[in-house]
Amino acid sequence: LFLAVCAVGIGGTFQYGYNVSIINAPTQHIHRFLNETWTSRYHKELHPGLLTFLWSVIASIFSLGGLCGALTGGSMAIRLGRKGALLMNNIIAILASILMGISFPTGLFELLIAGRFLIGINSGIGLCVQPLYIGEVAPKHLRGGMAMGSSIFLTGGILTGQIIGLRELLGGETYWPLLLSSSCFPAFAQLLFLPWFPESPRYLLIDRGDELSCAKALKRFHGSSEYGREMEDIQQECFALDGEKPKKPWQLFTDRGVRWQLITVIVMTMGQQLSGINAIYFYATYVFEQAGISAEKIPYVTLGTGACECLTALTCGLLIDYVGRRYLIIGGYLLMTLWSIVLTFSLTYQELYSWVPYVSMTSVFAFILSFGLGPGGITNTLTAELFIQSSRPAAYMIGGTVSWISFFTIGMLFPFIVNGLKQYCFLVFLLECSLVAAFIFLVIPETKNKSFLEIKKEFHKLNFGRN
Repeated sequence: LFLAVCAVGIGGTFQYGYNVSIINAPTQHIHRFLNETWTSRYHKELHPGLLTFLWSVIASIFSLGGLCGALTGGSMAIRLGRKGALLMNNIIAILASILMGISFPTGLFELLIAGRFLIGINSGIGLCVQPLYIGEVAPKHLRGGMAMGSSIFLTGGILTGQIIGLRELLGGETYWPLLLSSSCFPAFAQLLFLPWFPESPRYLLIDRGDELSCAKALKRFHGSSEYGREMEDIQQECFALDGEKPKKPWQLFTDRGVRWQLITVIVMTMGQQLSGINAIYFYATYVFEQAGISAEKIPYVTLGTGACECLTALTCGLLIDYVGRRYLIIGGYLLMTLWSIVLTFSLTYQELYSWVPYVSMTSVFAFILSFGLGPGGITNTLTAELFIQSSRPAAYMIGGTVSWISFFTIGMLFPFIVNGLKQYCFLVFLLECSLVAAFIFLVIPETKNKSFLEIKKEFHKLNFGRN
């Protein structure tokens, strides 16, 4: 089971974290490449406004690709199987790496844009299908910890990207095309390791009706003596579904039986993206400068933020099946609310006392730790748990679409929010975090150690009323 999580993670959420992270290091080199290409092609200087626009397109086209990936990921998982969709997804990553790698030697920045779009599609599919596979192969007493594998590999991807993007490694002027094309290595790793693991047993029995392959897969994952309990659980779900086919995303919106599960996924996904974590990363460099850290050393201190997220994802993975989902996610949002208050005050009085910048610096790390401990990891875990087999792929498509639209919106609007509100932008995030915490407290039941059918029954009263 552990090796299966590693095999799906390396080509799944790892790619997302890695490709979000590596684009920051070569910013100046890409600017220079755009200028030089434009000058040699049109024999005139590239206008600064157009340069900013082209750079924005290169950076944000990733989100658009991610949205397309989220919209197709669920359908791929139904048609090709969870494992088949992940394997096919690596071909997109390899093609994207080739396009980004040859953009510099050919002098075609359009290839860089196309490559970023394709790697966005790859990330969107990975974010959709990987938690689907893990959630379906995990036994219920380990489901939380295994599902946290998605978050651990995502944060591991961010940290790896930050390390490889250092100027001493591939972040220098000579090697930046290699840095952008290095995302082919996780793809090759998954193509090498994932074929050794079985398809999702739930998919094999419920979607394909192949009981023999399901039993064989369960024996591989749970051992010959323990697989019986899981087989019984899957058969009960199969019986309850009574041959119901996988639903399309639009069918979930008209299905009263999943109304509150769907509202929950939308609120949690938007809450995760709009929680202020992007604001923290935006302000991190400024906070570190105010604390007296030199500009050359800031990239190394920024590694600490990546290490923080990675550490909390691991911690959350160890705690989730003991503490439960509700306590961790509500606690995470409440702690983020607290650190938003502290940051608003410390950034306002940054220059009043010499020790205040260190309070800001501590708050940055504390906010990231709080995010990783709750919202960062548990959102995806709960999406897998709140739905039964026929609704789960469509739920991930809807959750992924909401996530990428929120990611794109915050990317577009965030500079204006910061320019308008300055450090008081954290008051907006404070309000958002406290409202999401209140919603989770009132609506979401504890899902620890419960089967998918038991969780569905928990929502029955909300969806249909007391009667």
